[in-house]
Amino acid sequence: MSAKESIKKSEIPVPVEIIQNKIYLIRGQKVMLDRDLAKLYTVQTFRLNEQVKRNIKRFPDDFMFQLTKEEFDNLISQFAISSWGGTRKLPYVFTELGVSMLSSVLNSERAIEVNIQIMRVFTKLREMMISHKDLARKIEDLERKFQNHDQKIMKIFEAIRQMMAVPDQTGPYKRSKIGFIADKEGIK
Repeated sequence: MSAKESIKKSEIPVPVEIIQNKIYLIRGQKVMLDRDLAKLYTVQTFRLNEQVKRNIKRFPDDFMFQLTKEEFDNLISQFAISSWGGTRKLPYVFTELGVSMLSSVLNSERAIEVNIQIMRVFTKLREMMISHKDLARKIEDLERKFQNHDQKIMKIFEAIRQMMAVPDQTGPYKRSKIGFIADKEGIK
């Protein structure tokens, strides 16, 4: 690949969908795998991890952690991540804070551009989660508000049916006819 082609490739923004598909929920946190980040930054995974290890003080446990064997196996089976070639070491994953910190240890133009895009995706996901929580809360409020409505509406229909029903003339409350009775001689 020529230098011109590599410059053009680094200028191409990564589609938001690709970044979104690389974010996983592990240990209750949204994270990205080291190898996915390396691919987005167009560096080798071991180089990315090498830079992280050189700056390990910048990556506490809430920024980056290594997957357990069970977590990695679960990730492979759940998301059909290829295990082609096998992995010698379990991958590291980076939280949103860790991805942000990567921008301070990876100084290439591509890394900066991609980091900005990733941070925007994390922000959008956070906004979507907040709006989903608001929507869920509103639905719950409506459910609580209208919880007894079916019973109340049925009572209203029953009252209307009772008002529309023809009274039973054989019951204890026989009603006499209202009005005047005419006899042969005239009105009484």
